[in-house]
Amino acid sequence: MEYSKRDITVDDGGALRFLVAEPARFAISMMTCHYYQKDHWSVQSTAGATPWVAWDGQYWWDKAAQRAGARLTNFRINGHTAGIGDVIAALRPSFPDLADALSDYGQTAGETGLTVALPYDLRCALAG
Repeated sequence: MEYSKRDITVDDGGALRFLVAEPARFAISMMTCHYYQKDHWSVQSTAGATPWVAWDGQYWWDKAAQRAGARLTNFRINGHTAGIGDVIAALRPSFPDLADALSDYGQTAGETGLTVALPYDLRCALAG
């Protein structure tokens, strides 16, 4: 599934539409054993304004394999990139070993990601 969530604005009701729709979308997706979603976020005061926060996201889980993950790219706060890639660039000159350790979570400016373990779900293990 792919969603465009770029209409999260204060002045035209976009934020309210999002807050009303998102819990139901999330609840329905939680019932699945395998899930993948890609979306594009932007939260701003009004359409056309510099977003307070914006990113492109990919989210997935595989309950049978007991893994879930997220990857954010183009993450920006008030137009400036922010993510583990930015932290790595700042750390690399003085702390190269730490920068290398963090690079598994993203290397590009505005990028970040992670994977986590999920609890065992017998329903999904049986479904394969």
